Amino acid sequence: MPAAATASRAGADLLGFVVADSRRKVAPGLIREVREHLALVEKRPLLVGVTVNEPPQALADIVERGQVDVVQLSGDEVPELLDDICVPVIKTLHIARGMSFDDIRRKADAWLDHAKPVRAFLIDAKVDGHYGGTGIRADWTVAALMAERYPVILAGGLTLGNVAGGISTVRPNGVDVSSGVEIDGTKDHTLIETFVTRARQAFSALPG
Repeated sequence: MPAAATASRAGADLLGFVVADSRRKVAPGLIREVREHLALVEKRPLLVGVTVNEPPQALADIVERGQVDVVQLSGDEVPELLDDICVPVIKTLHIARGMSFDDIRRKADAWLDHAKPVRAFLIDAKVDGHYGGTGIRADWTVAALMAERYPVILAGGLTLGNVAGGISTVRPNGVDVSSGVEIDGTKDHTLIETFVTRARQAFSALPG
């Protein structure tokens, strides 16, 4: 709760909650507690349930139980899964070393060609055995090409030191951070506040 409240006060537009099995998995009921805490906040952040390879019924339960506004699909899901999700969806696309823009573009188009297309793509680095939170930087060259054509959220190894550069280089619609605002695996409030501030400043500095 404190980290979510800090990010909200700093001006974050989205708050992500990992419901997939990982060391960052949130406790049952936390998303509901955060929603209730932010209920009176004007223009509160959207709450995102971060999932990995969940079956359709589990996704339906997450939406209903957790009261999330958005679902993020971070695994090896297929576009047909969109039929079973009644809230907006962000799909993570992992860029492997040496992957070309055409390779990832084909994956993106498959999700956009569905009758219920995704709202955005989160671009992250591909690390074997992991689906996110690795601290490994994504390929900004490929990410920038994606951002020219699709709604993109840049993730992968973003920190206080490189978020402004990532935004100016890739020009995404948003950025995502996890390990970059942690100390010894725990979210740090000062890092969260500074990251959000620097990101918003960098977006404001983009031309046009």
